[in-house]
Amino acid sequence: MKIFFSPASPFVRKCMVVAHELGVADRIEKLPSAAGPVKRDASILPNNPLGQVPTFLTDDGQVLFDSRVICEYLDTTHGGGLFPATGPARWERLTELSLADGMTGAALLARYETMLRPEALRWTDWTDGQLDKVRTGLEWLEAAAPSFGERVDIGTIAFGCALGYMDFRFPSVDWRAQAPNSAKWFAAFNQRPSMQATLPTV
Repeated sequence: MKIFFSPASPFVRKCMVVAHELGVADRIEKLPSAAGPVKRDASILPNNPLGQVPTFLTDDGQVLFDSRVICEYLDTTHGGGLFPATGPARWERLTELSLADGMTGAALLARYETMLRPEALRWTDWTDGQLDKVRTGLEWLEAAAPSFGERVDIGTIAFGCALGYMDFRFPSVDWRAQAPNSAKWFAAFNQRPSMQATLPTV
């Protein structure tokens, strides 16, 4: 198995956390990449026309993208149970995944606006609007976090990666002050070996 990899990508991290939880991370070859929203990595394009990470190559030559597909493939193939198979629990976990990914995507857009767009063209209202999605997502998470307990599944993994990305790219945003329940849950969840092994780096 191979994955086009970026050590800073929260979506790549989510895949690798899943792989660690399933005990197969050491079987995945990390292919270096330089994917970006403006300058795309030509080495990814033959496998993924979007030129984005994560892009995943299975042992039998199948190409998978994006992170949701890759995570469910890993879970299904290696019997992890991180995705409930059927019933209300499945839809609950997938909804959590969607919210966490939406928060992460909004944070990425805010990051691109402040770091990649020429300073004269930056739109503060855009950045504020994206970070407001993170804020309202945190309101939902704050109500839900006390019920998480020691759950380890695609929902909690996605939220862990979302909050980890906020710490990594937006350390000045004090989300913990807004969401103490979420902060308490994250402090414990972030100590899992899978999370520590995938901490983002530049």
